[in-house]
Amino acid sequence: MSDEIAETLNLCAECARRGGSCCQKTEIYVTLGDVARIAAFTGESDCHEWRDEDEPGYYKPDDDPVWYYGTIRPDGQRRFLKRRENGDCVMLTPEGCRLPMEVRPLVCRLHPWDYGDQGLRGVIQEYCPTDVLPEGLTAVEVMGLSEEQALIWHAQLYTEIMQEYPLTCDPEGA
Repeated sequence: MSDEIAETLNLCAECARRGGSCCQKTEIYVTLGDVARIAAFTGESDCHEWRDEDEPGYYKPDDDPVWYYGTIRPDGQRRFLKRRENGDCVMLTPEGCRLPMEVRPLVCRLHPWDYGDQGLRGVIQEYCPTDVLPEGLTAVEVMGLSEEQALIWHAQLYTEIMQEYPLTCDPEGA
């Protein structure tokens, strides 16, 4: 295990111990590529489910039409990692995520980067325990998540969304 991943796991573990982490408070959308990578690594093919989002209306077509139309079925459901009864992601352990970085869902790899179909928008540390970060360092620096790597994962995420759903970004066909 590299120092970079060890630091990520430690930060994730601290965050999870405190509660309220991204793995505990947000829905984790998974692409078909994510599902395949997770199943290949864990041997489990049932770690995801289709369900309504917790915050209907959070995503709007105008904000990111590719995400909106590419990740939602006509019945309004999205594919998410399952959660335990307490709300934790099924991949979360006391040590952080049980998946190595290269297997984690793309949205998890990108956290805490904010993004849309047009690219990266910056960093949001809403769920990060910023008080434990070494002075002068951000969560992305401690996690070793460069903007260059985030751009690669962002492109992969949107490619996988587009592969699954041939989009017109206009479901009415107008």
